[in-house]
Amino acid sequence: MVKVDVFEKHRGNNYLRRLAESDVGRHYKAIALEQLDIRPGHTVVDLGCGPGTDLGGFAAATGPAGRVVGIDSDATALAEAQSDIGAGAPIQLVHGDIHSLGLPDATADRAHTDRVLQHVADPARVLDEIRRILRPDGIVVLAEPDWDTLIIDHPDLDIARAYTRFVTDVVVRNGRIGRQLPRLAIGCGFHIAEVLPITTVFRDVTTADRVLGFERVTDRAVAAGYLTRDAAGRWLTHLATEPFFAAATLFIVVAVPGTRARADAAGQPPSRQAIV
Repeated sequence: MVKVDVFEKHRGNNYLRRLAESDVGRHYKAIALEQLDIRPGHTVVDLGCGPGTDLGGFAAATGPAGRVVGIDSDATALAEAQSDIGAGAPIQLVHGDIHSLGLPDATADRAHTDRVLQHVADPARVLDEIRRILRPDGIVVLAEPDWDTLIIDHPDLDIARAYTRFVTDVVVRNGRIGRQLPRLAIGCGFHIAEVLPITTVFRDVTTADRVLGFERVTDRAVAAGYLTRDAAGRWLTHLATEPFFAAATLFIVVAVPGTRARADAAGQPPSRQAIV
């Protein structure tokens, strides 16, 4: 296979932080934070917090009277998050499985996931746990991609489709979670308040590669039989040397407990316009 030097050979340990600090990450994270509508004194739970890139913003919004809980199964990521927490910040880190939260019922005002449900074994079970810990007037904001929306320009459409199909079928455990979230959340007792599509367009191959890892994923696609070595070489060469275009959509789903939605429907003022 032809190797082209513009592509990263290894996914760096700082991948999550690097993405959070990119223009793409800052854009959709700001929207997610706005939709959470965190108020002073709130308890906010970040499921799959990773290195804690969102925790500081949550803590600033909830203030010293509030509480932010970051939960993750990766002890190394939590250690990185801990190193960034300032003295006195109302942030608690928990090493645990988000399928089974060690938190009491109805104790969280806000809950959040960011590109986490695409990787878990059972998204519905995680949503059940979120529903359990949320207070009746709580809000959950779920930011998850749908990898079937990934499009990459290449003159051979069959090659491009083989690559993107491999991403959805193999690389990401729940590659179509973005479109599934409203249905799954409703099934777990939520009411959908908002669904906001955030489409990112890439016109620079190096920037896109820092998110998508073209050479690494292409090597895996060849090993799995999705691409021949010749097709993979032509694929990478074109991406590296010709005008580049790619796009993908992440969905921000805002949901409230079903009991709250029923109360709104009975005449109480809703917090936001509902679209289902």
